[in-house]
Amino acid sequence: MPAPSVRSREIRLVARPSGQPGPEHFASVLAEVPAPAEEQILVRNTWMSVDPYMRGRMNDVPSYIPPFQLDAAMEGSAVGTVVASRSAAIPVGATVSHFLGWREYALLDAGAATVVDTQLAPAEAYLGPLGTTGLSAYAALTRTAPVRAGETVFISAAAGAVGSVAGQLARKLGAARVIGSAGGPDKTRKLVEVFGFDAAIDYRQGDLAGQLAKHAPDGIDVYLDSVAGDHLVAALDAMRLDGRIAMVGAISTYNATAPMPGPHNLFRSAARQVTLRGMLVNHHLDLFPEWVATAARWLADGSLRTESTVVDGLERATEAFLGVLQGANTGKMLVRLVDRDA
Repeated sequence: MPAPSVRSREIRLVARPSGQPGPEHFASVLAEVPAPAEEQILVRNTWMSVDPYMRGRMNDVPSYIPPFQLDAAMEGSAVGTVVASRSAAIPVGATVSHFLGWREYALLDAGAATVVDTQLAPAEAYLGPLGTTGLSAYAALTRTAPVRAGETVFISAAAGAVGSVAGQLARKLGAARVIGSAGGPDKTRKLVEVFGFDAAIDYRQGDLAGQLAKHAPDGIDVYLDSVAGDHLVAALDAMRLDGRIAMVGAISTYNATAPMPGPHNLFRSAARQVTLRGMLVNHHLDLFPEWVATAARWLADGSLRTESTVVDGLERATEAFLGVLQGANTGKMLVRLVDRDA
């Protein structure tokens, strides 16, 4: 007998923001989700991710990933439990990761889900260090801007999901000195005391270039850029000969209502033979097995430390998303979906 349909709360984009988004751009809707068809599964989502890149998908402009559609459920990484299946490959009870977050129940083709091993790590880890977050740090510092032994590495947004992993990874790759930038004394303290950075810059204190010069008087070799703006300017000024920059994000520009000016000192990259290279994590998915095996071992032995900022309830997903755009999180921002019937 086929499984019945279910009613599922989902978050939809109902208006496109200009500048800073707010609650008025989202709506919570109760939708009917049909039973799985052949080779489909129905997943009860238990955790979902909110990420800065989602801000770009709120704009109706061409990019590397399609924009969110108005009046349709949003998307993003999630993990959950299979509650109905018509696929021999993924049974009921399996824990899977997929890309249909922002909803309580997700109906998807079995080929669009990946079974995850919760004996290796908790399910939510596959949205953070064992997910594309951790993979972004790994690809950035091994392929895009590879770290070499003895070098000095600068990480922006270092208390965030990618940055906090990247700083520790830089050390494991042989960096002699790792410097991170974050906002506020609590985050900068954690960079040094929890995540093992050598030095931390509080960008809210101003004079970013001066602070970086203080902690890296001889310059930097590698910069992981998740911010752009003044951080990229400071990094270019500090770059040593043959330095490398991995351009992973530009969160300082995401809410801009007009084109942002480029760094005034870009020619330094020519004078010092610096490489600036963009990175999209979906071009490095072949590294996933290698990264998961390595990172899971480090998580188990405690040599990779992570934190999450957890918000409970799908009804607070918008709040969590707006918070991550404003730097409210340390480590990965996650939404734990509470079962209404529990």
